[in-house]
Amino acid sequence: MKKERIVVVLCKKCNRVYCIQCIKQWYPEMTEGQFAKRCPFCRKKCNCTVCLHSSGLIKTSKRDITNSEKVQHLHYLIKLLLPFLEQICDEQTEEMQIEAGIRGSPFDIAENFCYSDERVYCNHCATSIIDFHRSCPKCSYELCLSCCREIRKGSLSRRAEKKFWYVDRGSDYMHGGDPLPCHSQNHYDHIEPLVLSWNANEDGSISCPPNEMGGCGGCALELKHILPPRQVAELKRKAAELLEICGTEQVSLMCKCNETGKGLLRRAAFREGSEDNYLYCPASKDILEDEKLFHFQKHWAKGEPVIVRVVLEETTHLSWEPMVMWRALCENVDSDISSKMSEVKAIDCLACCEVEINTRQFFKGYMEGRTYHNFWPEMLKLKDWPPSDKFEKILPRHCDEFIRALPFQEYSDPNAGILNVAAKFPEEKLKPDLGPKTYIAYGTREELGRGDSVTKLHCDMSDAVNILTQTAEVLLSEAQRSAIEQLKMKHREQDEKEHLEKDKVDNPHIELDQGNDSLKEEIDVSEIRGPQPHPSEINEKLKNSEDVLRGAALSGLPSEGETADTAGGGALWDIFRREDVPKLEEYLRKHFKEFRHTFCAPVEQVDHPIHDQSFYLNLEHKRKLKEEFGVEAWTFEQRVGEAVFIPAGCPHQVRNLQVRP
Repeated sequence: MKKERIVVVLCKKCNRVYCIQCIKQWYPEMTEGQFAKRCPFCRKKCNCTVCLHSSGLIKTSKRDITNSEKVQHLHYLIKLLLPFLEQICDEQTEEMQIEAGIRGSPFDIAENFCYSDERVYCNHCATSIIDFHRSCPKCSYELCLSCCREIRKGSLSRRAEKKFWYVDRGSDYMHGGDPLPCHSQNHYDHIEPLVLSWNANEDGSISCPPNEMGGCGGCALELKHILPPRQVAELKRKAAELLEICGTEQVSLMCKCNETGKGLLRRAAFREGSEDNYLYCPASKDILEDEKLFHFQKHWAKGEPVIVRVVLEETTHLSWEPMVMWRALCENVDSDISSKMSEVKAIDCLACCEVEINTRQFFKGYMEGRTYHNFWPEMLKLKDWPPSDKFEKILPRHCDEFIRALPFQEYSDPNAGILNVAAKFPEEKLKPDLGPKTYIAYGTREELGRGDSVTKLHCDMSDAVNILTQTAEVLLSEAQRSAIEQLKMKHREQDEKEHLEKDKVDNPHIELDQGNDSLKEEIDVSEIRGPQPHPSEINEKLKNSEDVLRGAALSGLPSEGETADTAGGGALWDIFRREDVPKLEEYLRKHFKEFRHTFCAPVEQVDHPIHDQSFYLNLEHKRKLKEEFGVEAWTFEQRVGEAVFIPAGCPHQVRNLQVRP
């Protein structure tokens, strides 16, 4: 739009004009000849301000579904949802029987009025409440039916009312140096959650919990409903009748991908005697057939992740460069949004804390890298950026491009997926936040040990799909690599010293030397724990452990029917099976003191090993987990243009190997 730029290229198809400067800056992958033949606007990939703030320029659905297919999909959906409706009905019937014993028959259940944009949560477990629950008429404390059952059984899960607060011991401490003076006599002091007795009465009624637990302790909780009376029971009846009319034939869950197709599998684990070491990994162009959706459903029903390759080839190739997205936000027609884009709140991966940084400086570091004063890589990440739950209103063109890229849209389309249960919520009701959301992070292929750009181990309540849209490689200099190795040695020395000090606190009867106090002060940590191996020795040890955990670094030639690892990925995924969760939790409770969290302080308290999001299992911990408990995750690298489907209930963690959005 600058008149002084006189060297331009004219599009022969639409007569739009682009200057040479904009071509080089915003479309480096295109030549001037390509512009003259068909400009980005004609290719539907224009990233000018007007186009980026427009929606509906492309068709987001990849194919139209026939009426016959709709009937098949809805029949499949009802068949799978009916058991859940039956479970909800059984729970409500049981609660009504208890209420009849308390109040006698007949009785009415009061309605808990809530607005359409309001979501009701259990005050104890924080789970969403859909219909029946108990509520205090005095303080409005609300309790779900699951917690009611646990209280009556005397097995209510503990809720930590107070969180452990980590002490900032200074930058030097995080890099292996001495901590700043601490006002607390004991660095590990923390307040234990208050344990109070909360039991049901003999007739099954439940009193409101005391003030210490968030209630008032003044009266009994009343049974209430949110949905119209008998709506769930009526849904159950209609679903059962429909299935009886249409038939309920069961389809075998056996899938023979390894026999019926080539390049459909990717090895992600090396479990002995297991049939799920390979993940279903088709290419995006091949999945529009009904047969591929059937394969997806069979793997998905068993709780297995699915990887879909080259999904961006099915789009218009709109730029996902962070600077393009940032420019769109800065030039947003909404001045309030534009004014908030000059600064962002990023997460410093070393301290695990939020830091404010100039947006331009963040993206400059994305392309060029950032370091601390001692050359240690500074890893920053932006989660859920831009800061809004209305991504489609702020970046509508990118939202359409993302939905267009989604594979298996019957499930993944947040607006029109026929098998997406959340997409079927009534318009006037508050829906779960389905996204999309962006995640922009720095990364490095080498595992640092501290300050790695990671998403720590966690578990989502709903299924999710993650697409890697773009990466940039930032190379480390030789001076930086040398500094990193020296700092790693300081980190190991600090680990050993703190382990020793903690052992002395936990076992005060153990003395290093009974006769010479001065000698104890002079003993070096390496003399107590044994000499520390040189970094090269550690690397050799890890290489030799591949027989134990080969899945942590997938390499080598693929076997028949297996996809090839031809290029380095941008993110390393570890996804654990649902059935392995108890052993995974047991391992973390056993070894939690070997991990660090906020301000690089040792983890000293575990409320829930997974939901705390305090742990990232590095290569050594994954080796020990398999050695001690026989548990191995699906481990694989995600490449640009690959979509990863993560089943709900599967704990997972991610390490960024390159800077990526």
